[in-house]
Amino acid sequence: MKKYDDKKLIDWFMDYIINERQYSQNTADAYKNDIDQFYFEMKSNDRHLIQVDNLDIETYLNNLRKNNDSRNTIIRKVSSLRSFYNFVMRNELVKENLFSFVNLKKHSGHLPRFFYQKELLALFKGAKDGQNKTLDYRNYALLEILYDTGMRVSECSNLTYNDIDFDNRIINVIGKGNKQRYLPFGNYLIKALKDYNINCRTPLMIKYHQEHDFVFVNQYGKNITSRGIEYAMNEIIKNTSLTTKIHPHMLRHTFATEMLNNGADLRTVQELLGHSSLSTTQIYTHVTNESLLKNYNRYFPRA
Repeated sequence: MKKYDDKKLIDWFMDYIINERQYSQNTADAYKNDIDQFYFEMKSNDRHLIQVDNLDIETYLNNLRKNNDSRNTIIRKVSSLRSFYNFVMRNELVKENLFSFVNLKKHSGHLPRFFYQKELLALFKGAKDGQNKTLDYRNYALLEILYDTGMRVSECSNLTYNDIDFDNRIINVIGKGNKQRYLPFGNYLIKALKDYNINCRTPLMIKYHQEHDFVFVNQYGKNITSRGIEYAMNEIIKNTSLTTKIHPHMLRHTFATEMLNNGADLRTVQELLGHSSLSTTQIYTHVTNESLLKNYNRYFPRA
Protein backbone atom coordinates (compact mmCIF):
# COMPACT_ATOMS: atom_id res chain seq x y z
CA MET A 1 0.00 0.00 0.00
CA LYS A 2 1.40 3.35 -1.10
CA LYS A 3 1.77 6.30 1.22
CA TYR A 4 -0.14 9.43 0.40
CA ASP A 5 -0.60 12.79 2.10
CA ASP A 6 -4.18 12.96 3.43
CA LYS A 7 -4.74 16.59 2.50
CA LYS A 8 -3.49 16.03 -1.03
CA LEU A 9 -5.68 12.97 -1.33
CA ILE A 10 -8.78 14.95 -0.37
CA ASP A 11 -7.82 17.73 -2.82
CA TRP A 12 -7.35 15.10 -5.53
CA PHE A 13 -10.83 13.71 -4.89
CA MET A 14 -12.38 17.20 -4.89
CA ASP A 15 -10.72 17.97 -8.22
CA TYR A 16 -12.17 14.72 -9.57
CA ILE A 17 -15.79 15.35 -8.54
CA ILE A 18 -15.75 18.99 -9.67
CA ASN A 19 -13.90 18.71 -12.98
CA GLU A 20 -14.62 15.16 -14.09
CA ARG A 21 -17.97 14.38 -12.46
CA GLN A 22 -19.04 18.04 -12.78
CA TYR A 23 -20.73 18.20 -9.38
CA SER A 24 -22.05 21.61 -8.37
CA GLN A 25 -20.01 23.70 -5.94
CA ASN A 26 -22.66 23.25 -3.23
CA THR A 27 -22.54 19.46 -3.59
CA ALA A 28 -18.75 19.45 -3.65
CA ASP A 29 -18.63 21.60 -0.49
CA ALA A 30 -20.96 19.16 1.27
CA TYR A 31 -18.68 16.25 0.34
CA LYS A 32 -15.62 18.12 1.57
CA ASN A 33 -17.22 18.99 4.91
CA ASP A 34 -18.11 15.35 5.53
CA ILE A 35 -14.68 14.04 4.52
CA ASP A 36 -12.83 16.75 6.46
CA GLN A 37 -14.74 15.84 9.62
CA PHE A 38 -13.66 12.22 9.26
CA TYR A 39 -10.10 13.29 8.44
CA PHE A 40 -9.77 15.42 11.59
CA GLU A 41 -11.15 12.64 13.76
CA MET A 42 -8.68 10.14 12.29
CA LYS A 43 -5.87 12.67 12.66
CA SER A 44 -6.65 13.11 16.36
CA ASN A 45 -6.15 9.35 16.71
CA ASP A 46 -2.91 9.41 14.69
CA ARG A 47 -4.53 7.51 11.85
CA HIS A 48 -4.07 8.23 8.14
CA LEU A 49 -7.03 8.00 5.79
CA ILE A 50 -5.60 4.99 3.98
CA GLN A 51 -4.97 3.19 7.27
CA VAL A 52 -8.51 3.09 8.66
CA ASP A 53 -10.00 -0.22 9.71
CA ASN A 54 -13.44 -1.42 10.79
CA LEU A 55 -12.85 -0.38 14.39
CA ASP A 56 -12.06 3.19 13.28
CA ILE A 57 -15.29 3.33 11.31
CA GLU A 58 -17.39 1.89 14.14
CA THR A 59 -15.87 4.40 16.58
CA TYR A 60 -16.58 7.24 14.14
CA LEU A 61 -20.23 6.18 13.74
CA ASN A 62 -20.66 5.89 17.50
CA ASN A 63 -19.27 9.42 17.93
CA LEU A 64 -21.77 10.73 15.39
CA ARG A 65 -24.59 9.16 17.38
CA LYS A 66 -23.21 10.58 20.63
CA ASN A 67 -23.19 14.03 19.00
CA ASN A 68 -26.91 13.51 18.28
CA ASP A 69 -26.49 13.62 14.50
CA SER A 70 -29.76 12.63 12.87
CA ARG A 71 -30.01 9.31 11.09
CA ASN A 72 -30.28 11.01 7.69
CA THR A 73 -27.18 13.11 8.46
CA ILE A 74 -25.20 9.99 9.33
CA ILE A 75 -26.41 8.31 6.14
CA ARG A 76 -25.26 11.31 4.11
CA LYS A 77 -21.83 11.35 5.74
CA VAL A 78 -21.36 7.62 5.17
CA SER A 79 -22.40 8.10 1.54
CA SER A 80 -19.78 10.86 1.11
CA LEU A 81 -17.07 8.68 2.60
CA ARG A 82 -18.15 5.68 0.55
CA SER A 83 -17.71 7.75 -2.63
CA PHE A 84 -14.35 9.04 -1.40
CA TYR A 85 -13.03 5.57 -0.66
CA ASN A 86 -14.31 4.22 -3.97
CA PHE A 87 -12.09 6.83 -5.59
CA VAL A 88 -9.17 5.90 -3.31
CA MET A 89 -9.64 2.20 -4.07
CA ARG A 90 -9.76 2.77 -7.85
CA ASN A 91 -6.42 4.51 -7.54
CA GLU A 92 -5.03 1.47 -5.72
CA LEU A 93 -4.30 3.24 -2.45
CA VAL A 94 -6.47 0.83 -0.46
CA LYS A 95 -7.45 -2.76 -1.21
CA GLU A 96 -11.13 -2.41 -0.33
CA ASN A 97 -13.70 0.19 0.55
CA LEU A 98 -14.71 -0.55 4.13
CA PHE A 99 -17.55 2.00 3.95
CA SER A 100 -19.24 -0.18 1.33
CA PHE A 101 -20.01 -2.62 4.15
CA VAL A 102 -21.74 0.02 6.30
CA ASN A 103 -25.48 -0.48 5.93
CA LEU A 104 -27.72 2.26 7.31
CA LYS A 105 -31.27 2.22 6.06
CA LYS A 106 -33.40 5.32 6.03
CA HIS A 107 -36.51 5.37 8.17
CA SER A 108 -39.54 4.58 6.06
CA GLY A 109 -42.55 6.83 5.91
CA HIS A 110 -40.74 10.18 6.04
CA LEU A 111 -42.72 12.62 3.92
CA PRO A 112 -41.43 15.94 2.60
CA ARG A 113 -43.02 18.99 4.20
CA PHE A 114 -45.17 21.01 1.80
CA PHE A 115 -47.62 23.90 2.01
CA TYR A 116 -51.37 23.44 1.90
CA GLN A 117 -53.47 25.80 -0.21
CA LYS A 118 -54.47 28.01 2.75
CA GLU A 119 -50.81 28.38 3.72
CA LEU A 120 -49.84 29.22 0.14
CA LEU A 121 -52.53 31.88 -0.12
CA ALA A 122 -51.31 33.39 3.15
CA LEU A 123 -47.72 33.39 1.87
CA PHE A 124 -48.59 35.13 -1.39
CA LYS A 125 -50.83 37.63 0.39
CA GLY A 126 -48.06 38.38 2.89
CA ALA A 127 -45.56 38.86 0.09
CA LYS A 128 -47.94 41.08 -1.90
CA ASP A 129 -48.94 43.20 1.09
CA GLY A 130 -45.29 43.82 1.88
CA GLN A 131 -44.48 45.48 -1.44
CA ASN A 132 -43.70 48.88 -0.01
CA LYS A 133 -39.92 48.46 0.03
CA THR A 134 -37.48 47.80 -2.78
CA LEU A 135 -36.56 44.27 -1.71
CA ASP A 136 -40.19 43.24 -1.21
CA TYR A 137 -40.59 43.04 -5.00
CA ARG A 138 -37.63 40.66 -5.14
CA ASN A 139 -39.00 38.52 -2.33
CA TYR A 140 -42.35 38.19 -4.10
CA ALA A 141 -40.64 37.23 -7.38
CA LEU A 142 -38.54 34.64 -5.54
CA LEU A 143 -41.65 33.12 -3.96
CA GLU A 144 -43.33 33.04 -7.36
CA ILE A 145 -40.47 31.41 -9.26
CA LEU A 146 -39.71 28.77 -6.62
CA TYR A 147 -43.35 27.73 -6.41
CA ASP A 148 -44.16 28.03 -10.14
CA THR A 149 -41.19 26.01 -11.40
CA GLY A 150 -40.07 23.74 -8.53
CA MET A 151 -36.44 24.64 -9.17
CA ARG A 152 -33.79 24.12 -6.52
CA VAL A 153 -32.58 27.07 -4.44
CA SER A 154 -29.07 26.84 -5.92
CA GLU A 155 -30.56 26.84 -9.43
CA CYS A 156 -32.55 29.95 -8.59
CA SER A 157 -29.47 31.69 -7.21
CA ASN A 158 -27.48 30.95 -10.37
CA LEU A 159 -30.26 31.88 -12.80
CA THR A 160 -29.40 34.49 -15.46
CA TYR A 161 -31.60 36.44 -17.85
CA ASN A 162 -29.98 34.55 -20.70
CA ASP A 163 -31.60 31.39 -19.26
CA ILE A 164 -35.14 32.80 -19.57
CA ASP A 165 -37.07 32.73 -22.85
CA PHE A 166 -39.95 35.11 -22.16
CA ASP A 167 -41.49 34.63 -25.63
CA ASN A 168 -41.85 30.86 -25.27
CA ARG A 169 -42.15 30.97 -21.46
CA ILE A 170 -39.36 28.49 -20.87
CA ILE A 171 -36.49 28.61 -18.37
CA ASN A 172 -33.29 26.74 -19.16
CA VAL A 173 -31.89 25.34 -15.89
CA ILE A 174 -28.50 23.73 -15.29
CA GLY A 175 -29.04 21.37 -12.37
CA LYS A 176 -27.08 18.77 -10.44
CA GLY A 177 -24.33 17.04 -12.39
CA ASN A 178 -24.46 19.87 -14.95
CA LYS A 179 -27.69 18.40 -16.35
CA GLN A 180 -29.87 20.70 -18.44
CA ARG A 181 -33.64 20.81 -18.29
CA TYR A 182 -36.42 23.18 -19.37
CA LEU A 183 -39.09 24.58 -17.06
CA PRO A 184 -42.28 26.22 -18.38
CA PHE A 185 -43.83 29.19 -16.59
CA GLY A 186 -46.91 31.40 -16.84
CA ASN A 187 -48.30 34.91 -16.54
CA TYR A 188 -47.98 35.22 -12.77
CA LEU A 189 -44.22 34.80 -12.94
CA ILE A 190 -43.87 37.11 -15.94
CA LYS A 191 -45.59 39.93 -14.06
CA ALA A 192 -43.64 39.25 -10.86
CA LEU A 193 -40.29 39.37 -12.71
CA LYS A 194 -41.28 42.51 -14.58
CA ASP A 195 -42.31 44.33 -11.39
CA TYR A 196 -39.16 43.14 -9.64
CA ASN A 197 -36.89 44.32 -12.45
CA ILE A 198 -38.46 47.78 -12.58
CA ASN A 199 -38.86 48.41 -8.85
CA CYS A 200 -35.90 46.56 -7.36
CA ARG A 201 -33.18 45.07 -9.55
CA THR A 202 -32.58 47.99 -11.91
CA PRO A 203 -32.47 50.66 -9.16
CA LEU A 204 -30.04 48.56 -7.08
CA MET A 205 -27.81 47.78 -10.07
CA ILE A 206 -27.59 51.49 -10.90
CA LYS A 207 -27.09 52.60 -7.30
CA TYR A 208 -24.22 50.18 -6.64
CA HIS A 209 -22.72 50.26 -10.16
CA GLN A 210 -23.23 46.55 -10.80
CA GLU A 211 -23.06 44.89 -14.20
CA HIS A 212 -23.99 41.21 -14.44
CA ASP A 213 -26.72 38.99 -15.85
CA PHE A 214 -27.87 37.22 -12.68
CA VAL A 215 -31.63 37.57 -12.21
CA PHE A 216 -31.82 37.82 -8.44
CA VAL A 217 -29.72 40.28 -6.46
CA ASN A 218 -29.07 41.15 -2.83
CA GLN A 219 -29.46 44.61 -1.27
CA TYR A 220 -26.20 45.73 -2.90
CA GLY A 221 -27.10 44.62 -6.40
CA LYS A 222 -24.83 41.57 -6.30
CA ASN A 223 -25.84 38.00 -7.11
CA ILE A 224 -27.95 36.64 -4.25
CA THR A 225 -26.79 33.46 -2.47
CA SER A 226 -28.86 30.42 -1.47
CA ARG A 227 -28.69 31.64 2.13
CA GLY A 228 -29.98 35.02 0.97
CA ILE A 229 -32.98 33.37 -0.68
CA GLU A 230 -33.76 31.52 2.55
CA TYR A 231 -33.58 34.83 4.44
CA ALA A 232 -35.96 36.41 1.89
CA MET A 233 -38.52 33.63 2.43
CA ASN A 234 -38.39 34.19 6.18
CA GLU A 235 -39.01 37.90 5.62
CA ILE A 236 -42.20 36.98 3.77
CA ILE A 237 -43.50 34.72 6.51
CA LYS A 238 -43.10 37.58 9.02
CA ASN A 239 -45.90 39.37 7.13
CA THR A 240 -48.30 36.48 7.68
CA SER A 241 -50.08 34.89 10.62
CA LEU A 242 -48.45 31.53 9.84
CA THR A 243 -46.52 29.94 12.67
CA THR A 244 -44.82 27.31 10.50
CA LYS A 245 -41.16 27.60 9.58
CA ILE A 246 -40.31 28.04 5.92
CA HIS A 247 -37.46 26.71 3.84
CA PRO A 248 -37.28 27.39 0.08
CA HIS A 249 -37.15 23.63 -0.60
CA MET A 250 -40.69 23.34 0.80
CA LEU A 251 -41.90 25.27 -2.25
CA ARG A 252 -40.27 22.64 -4.48
CA HIS A 253 -42.07 19.93 -2.50
CA THR A 254 -45.33 21.86 -2.85
CA PHE A 255 -44.88 22.22 -6.62
CA ALA A 256 -44.34 18.46 -7.02
CA THR A 257 -47.24 17.56 -4.74
CA GLU A 258 -49.70 19.83 -6.52
CA MET A 259 -48.61 18.59 -9.95
CA LEU A 260 -49.37 15.01 -8.93
CA ASN A 261 -52.57 15.92 -7.08
CA ASN A 262 -53.86 17.60 -10.23
CA GLY A 263 -53.17 14.66 -12.53
CA ALA A 264 -49.58 15.01 -13.78
CA ASP A 265 -47.80 11.71 -14.41
CA LEU A 266 -44.74 10.75 -12.39
CA ARG A 267 -42.34 10.91 -15.36
CA THR A 268 -43.31 14.51 -16.09
CA VAL A 269 -42.73 15.54 -12.49
CA GLN A 270 -39.42 13.67 -12.48
CA GLU A 271 -38.31 15.63 -15.56
CA LEU A 272 -39.42 18.98 -14.13
CA LEU A 273 -37.67 18.37 -10.80
CA GLY A 274 -34.50 17.12 -12.48
CA HIS A 275 -34.42 13.84 -10.57
CA SER A 276 -32.03 11.30 -12.09
CA SER A 277 -34.05 8.42 -10.64
CA LEU A 278 -37.80 7.90 -10.67
CA SER A 279 -37.59 6.40 -7.17
CA THR A 280 -36.60 9.83 -5.84
CA THR A 281 -39.78 11.32 -7.26
CA GLN A 282 -41.99 8.50 -5.98
CA ILE A 283 -41.91 9.81 -2.42
CA TYR A 284 -44.44 12.43 -3.56
CA THR A 285 -46.95 9.72 -4.40
CA HIS A 286 -47.06 8.96 -0.67
CA VAL A 287 -47.85 12.61 -0.04
CA THR A 288 -50.69 12.58 -2.55
CA ASN A 289 -52.00 9.30 -1.13
CA GLU A 290 -52.03 10.97 2.29
CA SER A 291 -54.06 13.79 0.77
CA LEU A 292 -56.50 11.29 -0.76
CA LEU A 293 -56.94 9.62 2.61
CA LYS A 294 -57.65 12.95 4.33
CA ASN A 295 -60.23 13.86 1.70
CA TYR A 296 -61.83 10.40 1.96
CA ASN A 297 -62.11 10.70 5.75
CA ARG A 298 -63.51 14.19 5.42
CA TYR A 299 -66.08 13.71 2.66
CA PHE A 300 -67.14 10.05 2.60
CA PRO A 301 -70.06 9.43 4.98
CA ARG A 302 -68.97 5.94 6.03
CA ALA A 303 -65.32 6.89 6.64
